[in-house]
Amino acid sequence: MKTVFALVDCNNFYASCEKLFRPDLKHTPVVVLSNNDGCIVARSKEVKALGIKMGVPMFQVQDEIRKHGIVCFSSNYALYADLSNRVMTILEEEAPRLEVYSIDEAFMDLTGVEHVTDLLTFGKRVKAKVDKWTGITVGVGIAPTKTLAKLANHAAKKYPATGSVVDLMDPDRQKRLLAIVEVSDVWGVGHRTTAKLKARGIHTALDLANADPKSIRSELSVVLERTIRELNGVSCLDLKLVRPTKQQIICSRSFGHKVTDKRELREAIAKYTTRAAEKLRGEKRLCRVVSVFIRTSPFIPNEPQYSKTLSVELPNPTDDTRDLLKVADVLFRRIYRAGYRFAKGGVILADFYEHGVFQQDLFRADNTNINSKALMNVVDKINHSGLGNVFFASQGVSPQWSMKREHLSPAYTTRWDELPKVY
Repeated sequence: MKTVFALVDCNNFYASCEKLFRPDLKHTPVVVLSNNDGCIVARSKEVKALGIKMGVPMFQVQDEIRKHGIVCFSSNYALYADLSNRVMTILEEEAPRLEVYSIDEAFMDLTGVEHVTDLLTFGKRVKAKVDKWTGITVGVGIAPTKTLAKLANHAAKKYPATGSVVDLMDPDRQKRLLAIVEVSDVWGVGHRTTAKLKARGIHTALDLANADPKSIRSELSVVLERTIRELNGVSCLDLKLVRPTKQQIICSRSFGHKVTDKRELREAIAKYTTRAAEKLRGEKRLCRVVSVFIRTSPFIPNEPQYSKTLSVELPNPTDDTRDLLKVADVLFRRIYRAGYRFAKGGVILADFYEHGVFQQDLFRADNTNINSKALMNVVDKINHSGLGNVFFASQGVSPQWSMKREHLSPAYTTRWDELPKVY
C-alpha cells in the first residue's frame, strides 16, 4: 500500500496566537520578540510584506516599528504551548497516527484514507476544523513522502489559489512543483549544502530529484541520498511516534540587567535548577550529573570578562528539586567571583536514568527521601494547575534579575484571573 503523509503547519504561529485574543489587531503588523525583548523571532504576514527579516535586533528596526505601527509582543511561551496542544489534539482525532514535529507542525499518516474519502477533501476538512475550534489557520500538504509533504505545505502557503491545501500525490504534479522550487527550499538542505549543490549545477528541487543518488551519497551524504529518494516518491522516513528521550536538560536565560549582586545571581541559579528539575520529572527520568555556569557578556568592550562552568556527579541519581538545589548551590559558590557584571547563568542536567534501573553506590546509603516522589508530584500538580504557585525560598520572592518582558500579553488560556473579558 502506498504511503500517504500530510504535513499540517500553523501559519505565523506565535504572531497568530497573539492576534487570536486581540481582534483589533487582525490586519495590524505584529512581531514577537526573543528573550529580554532582544530580537524578532516571529512575524505576521503584514510584517513579512514590509521586508523586515527574522532574527533582526529590535533596536535596529525601531524606525520601521514606529512608521508602520508595528505592535510588539514579548514571547508568551505558556500561551503558545497551550494553543499548540489544542491544535495537536484535534489532529490526533483525525489521523490514525500523528508525529508532533514541532510546536506548530505535525505529520499525519493518511495511508489508506484515500479509500474512504478524497484526500483533498480530507485536508480541507482538517483545516476548517482547526480554524473553527482554535482560531489558528493552518496549511496542509499531502504527498507520498514526508519530504514531498513539506514541499506541498510550502506550496499551500505560497499560492493563495490552493486554499492552503495541496494534494501532491500525482507524480506529474510533483514534477511541476519541483521544477519551480529552489533547492534551498527542500527540507534538510541547508546553506552550505545548497552552495555545494549549485556548484554541481543543481538549482531546483527537480534537479536534485534527477541527480544520481549514489554519486550524491559518496560526494555529500547519505542523508541527501535519502532526500533524493523521497523527492522521487520513495518513502524513507517513517513517523516518529515516540518522542526521543532528551540527553540533557539546559535551563538558562540572559538576565534582564547585568547582575553584580551575589544574592541575585544565587537566586537565579536556584530558579533555573527548579525549572530544570521540573522538566526532568516531565521526562520521567533521574539525573546523575549537574552543571552550573555563569558568564559575563562578551559583547561589551573594555569590560572584565569571566566565564566558568563546574560539574559534579551525584552518588545516586535523583529528580528531587531539593537535592538538586543543594548541589547547584555548592557549585555556584565555588565558581562565583565578585567584581564582574554577569549577563547569563544556567543549569545543565545530564546522565539520565529510568526509575529503578540504575546501579546504586555500594558504599553510600540511598539518601532519597521516602516521601520525595509524592511531594514533587504535589508541587508539580499545584504549579501546573494555574491556581497557585509553590516555590523554594532560595529562588527569592521578587527577583530583579528576570529577563525583560515589557510587552507580555496575558495568560489568556492558563490563568483564571487573566481570561479575556467580553463586555
